[in-house]
Amino acid sequence: MIRIGLLTSGGDCQALNATMRGIIKTLLHETRKVGERVEIIGFEDGYQGLIYDRFRKMDSHDFAGILTRGGTILGTSRTPFKLLDVPEADGVDKVVAMKETYHAHKLDCLFVLGGNGSLKTANRLSQEGLSVIGLPKTIDNDTWGTDMTFGFTSAVEVATECIDNIHTTASSHGRVFVVEIMGHKVGWIPLYAGVAGGADVILIPEIPYEMKNVIKTIERRMETGSRFTIVAVAEGAISKEDSKLPKKEYKKKLAARKSPSIVYDIAKEIEKQTGRETRVAIPGHTQRGGAPDAQDRIFATQCGVEAALGFLSGKVGYMVALVNGKMTHVPLDKIAGKLKYVDPKSDLVREARALGINFGDR
Repeated sequence: MIRIGLLTSGGDCQALNATMRGIIKTLLHETRKVGERVEIIGFEDGYQGLIYDRFRKMDSHDFAGILTRGGTILGTSRTPFKLLDVPEADGVDKVVAMKETYHAHKLDCLFVLGGNGSLKTANRLSQEGLSVIGLPKTIDNDTWGTDMTFGFTSAVEVATECIDNIHTTASSHGRVFVVEIMGHKVGWIPLYAGVAGGADVILIPEIPYEMKNVIKTIERRMETGSRFTIVAVAEGAISKEDSKLPKKEYKKKLAARKSPSIVYDIAKEIEKQTGRETRVAIPGHTQRGGAPDAQDRIFATQCGVEAALGFLSGKVGYMVALVNGKMTHVPLDKIAGKLKYVDPKSDLVREARALGINFGDR
């Protein structure tokens, strides 16, 4: 009898169910060949389920028909890594409780589908002696050690559709639209969606901007007869001035901000300096929702299959990853605590500049 645990942790995304399906279908298919049984324990609401032993016993029927279903059938929650050694409100020691739950179910492996914080916790559990395998889940595509994360391409699809739809109303009214795209620390989604959606300006955290350069692009378009401008802005976009502030000073400045987010400040400044009617559009959490696109279904399935095959071959303590077009395993302790940022000198940024897209830095 093989006993495995499953949990989905952190923010949800479109391909979590597809990934779990890949794990389970592979395990059941491969073990059936040798006549071995698999017991599946699904922990509810992420690490909270592991901490408080909230679980459900699952079988193949639970994973039928979920390839195209967004979200997660197990539910999810955030258990911040920085608070991992801080007891829960009821005094429960998180790490001790998770280890006890793992051993109580006599698990042979715990499969963790999560982003950076969740994988740091997965690495901690691995260091505590548990058999853990991580799978790279995040719409932000910022997990270090893999070229792609599942959830990313679906989020780009949603953000791109938003920009596509904004084009017609922006053109009709001759407006500037500032579109807020998810990405607090990295700019992968706004970069890809901005290029795919034909944005004129893309502002991402990795390339600090100056408003004068944004204004210059808008005015140039006005002079050449363009009726509208689309500005795609990452949630975490930062000005050159603010990028020079110490972290504490910058956080203090953010806390004192009166507007809901930076896009409103940018829109207000554009309208003030150009006199053009300017509007804000925020697709928000729709970028996490809906069915996974075809690419996400494929990659999520690959991740699930490779995680299961790795476990069956006796390998644990790693994250499944895509590196240079090939599926591979990266040790959890090599990726924990690292973020994958957009390279300002990358081919896509260079090519976007050649198209005339402005990143606000020049």
